[in-house]
Amino acid sequence: MSEGVARRAAAPRREDYAIVPGSEGPRRDFRITVGLREGWDTEGRVYDVSEAVRTARAWMSRRVGAGLPALSGMFARAEVTYAWPRPDGTAGSDREPVAIFTGEAVHAYLGHLPDEAIEAMLNELAVELGAALGQERLYVAFCDRTWILDAGGPEG
Repeated sequence: MSEGVARRAAAPRREDYAIVPGSEGPRRDFRITVGLREGWDTEGRVYDVSEAVRTARAWMSRRVGAGLPALSGMFARAEVTYAWPRPDGTAGSDREPVAIFTGEAVHAYLGHLPDEAIEAMLNELAVELGAALGQERLYVAFCDRTWILDAGGPEG
C-alpha cells in the first residue's frame, strides 16, 4: 500500500454489536405535521419539504449552540386527505401536501428530560415550522397524546 492511503476499516460483523450502556428506556415517539401549502386556499404557495428541513436544522443549531438539547428526526413529504359535510348535505373533500417530522426522544440523549421538556421543544419547533411555511394550524403528537397549535386563522 502506498504511503498516505488510509486503509479502510473492516465492516462490523454481527457479533460486534452490543447495546449501548444507558441507551435503554421508555419509547417516546413524536410527530409534527405541517402543511406545505400556504394559507387556506388552493392558490397558496406550495413549499418544498427542503424548506422545512432547513428551518428545523436552523432551530436545532441555535439550540445546540446555546448549550440546549434539541430533537432530531426525519422529514417525509406526504398528502393529507380530508372530507367535510357541506350545508346542502353533500360532502366536500380535498388534499394538501404536508411535511411530517418524526422521531423519538432517544433515551441515550434525552432520557434525562421530563416529558414536559420534550413537549415544549416540540411546540417550539412546530411554531418555527409554521411561521416559516405560512401555516396557521400545526398538528403535534407525542407518546400517547396529540394536540393542535392554532394561530387564530379562519377556522381557529
